[in-house]
Amino acid sequence: MPTQRPATVQLRSSLYEDAVAIVDREYASDLALDDIARRVASSRRQLQRAYAEIGNTTFRDHLTAVRMDRAAELLARRSVTVREVAHRVGYRQPAQFAKAFRRHKGLAPSAFRSRVGGGHRSQAPDAYSTLAHAA
Repeated sequence: MPTQRPATVQLRSSLYEDAVAIVDREYASDLALDDIARRVASSRRQLQRAYAEIGNTTFRDHLTAVRMDRAAELLARRSVTVREVAHRVGYRQPAQFAKAFRRHKGLAPSAFRSRVGGGHRSQAPDAYSTLAHAA
């Protein structure tokens, strides 16, 4: 790979940092690469390059990682249902959230909650967590 000019590295670092800040603030909303690129005054391709070269990731992988980390924090608190966690981190469909969470963390959300929290929930388990765990 050819060496990048310092100005190019600086630009891509700035784009990446700006995009990361937006994702960290707005991970629960419906974010898309094109929208973020527009907001940081860049092209889609330039932002993709910034993610690849500066962040060593993709926009989608970064967004998913942020969402899954926030979901893990919420699940550890045990005060909200799996369905509510899914909605709070930007998933409209709890089944889609459970699949992504399982892929990212290696456990279903309800199993993760059981391992992290130990003991029993004070609330009755929601029907979704039971179904997701069985799937």
